[in-house]
Amino acid sequence: MSDNFEIRSPATKEEWKRYDDFRWEVLRKPLKMSHIPLKDDLEDESLHLMGVTIKGEVIACGRLHLITSYEAQIRYMGVSEDLRRSGIGSKMIKKLEEEAFRQGASQIMLNARENAVSFYKSLGYFEAGPYESDIQIPHTRMEKKIS
Repeated sequence: MSDNFEIRSPATKEEWKRYDDFRWEVLRKPLKMSHIPLKDDLEDESLHLMGVTIKGEVIACGRLHLITSYEAQIRYMGVSEDLRRSGIGSKMIKKLEEEAFRQGASQIMLNARENAVSFYKSLGYFEAGPYESDIQIPHTRMEKKIS
């Protein structure tokens, strides 16, 4: 699969719709949450990336925004369930980290669901404490220094 997709920002109105639908599909549908787009007040100033196949299928998503001049946050990270453990998520995180560094950040934080903590640990993140999410499922705040 590693040669059959690219990681980039959505470019057209249709790609943005597929990206938004994928975010819901992978992050909220499994929790039986309504199909309300995952939007917050940082959408327009954030970098949105998607993994997309050569056929245009969205298979991964992730978002990055700066919290301060030195700290960035990754949110809405997800990979198609049938493609997890294939390296796509790691490539997405690497791209988001590169962009955070390019924007001047030296640290990244994220809030990981319990089932993703070991994935982030494998990429050098450490547990910084609990986090209560807006969807009322346990998360762990994780951080990583980047350079």
